[in-house]
Amino acid sequence: MKESINYQRIEAALQYIAQNLEAQPKVDDIAAHVQLSKPHFQRIFKAWAGISPKKFLQYLTLKNLKKEIDHAPNILALSETVGLSAPSRAYDLFVNIEALTPGEFKQKGKGLTISYGSHSSPFGTCFLAMTERGICALDFLEEDKGAALTAIQKRFSSAIFVEDKAKTSVLAHQIFRPNSKQPIPLLLSGTPFQIKVWEALLKIPFAYVQSYQQIAAAIGNPKASRAVGSAIGQNHIGYLIPCHRVIRSVGAISEYKWNKTRKTSMIGWEKGQLENVEITK
Repeated sequence: MKESINYQRIEAALQYIAQNLEAQPKVDDIAAHVQLSKPHFQRIFKAWAGISPKKFLQYLTLKNLKKEIDHAPNILALSETVGLSAPSRAYDLFVNIEALTPGEFKQKGKGLTISYGSHSSPFGTCFLAMTERGICALDFLEEDKGAALTAIQKRFSSAIFVEDKAKTSVLAHQIFRPNSKQPIPLLLSGTPFQIKVWEALLKIPFAYVQSYQQIAAAIGNPKASRAVGSAIGQNHIGYLIPCHRVIRSVGAISEYKWNKTRKTSMIGWEKGQLENVEITK
């Protein structure tokens, strides 16, 4: 897939941006760092992100992200004022969630058949695993699928695993393509607290961010920011359960299970897609 190739080519640029975000490096410096001419770098970056490198950087400044957090004091307000707007709705994914029962959780997937496969995405190669009830894992791979497969086999040690890329490709295509009206089913496996946090993340609209404190307040436990962070770190379904949209209250982009560079790229990429939708309205 073209998006995956472009992501790999500009990953070094994204790492440089993430490391020097506060300094707001010039496009010339970024292009030089990745040993590309400025025009060529701008061309492939915009093809991937939908916006220029300069605009991408502007969206990710501490000032802009902090302002965004302060402007939307809670998820409910954010969902009501932003989530129902036409541009944001254009990129909504219709997600239906179901959680394993406590008994099923203890049985480690007994009776389940899990199909899995690796696919291209705008953020590199992803590993997708699903049962007949829904997606149970979405990882982003650094090298191969070995570690991702081992991780899900550990969580569902009693399940049957079948590599079936043809089956998982249908949902993989749907995940990174907006405007689909077909619901994407998720099968969550975690503690009641973790599931409560993940459900709150699903309410953050596309291309917007919230802080750990705001998530804690949204689940009725405003002093549980640290526990919220721990639950977010245990999220097994990347991107669809958008833990990448949670940042520090000061506007800084925090660490991410699938590396900080990828989190930075996801936030900027979403803002670029939303800007393009708004322009065409």
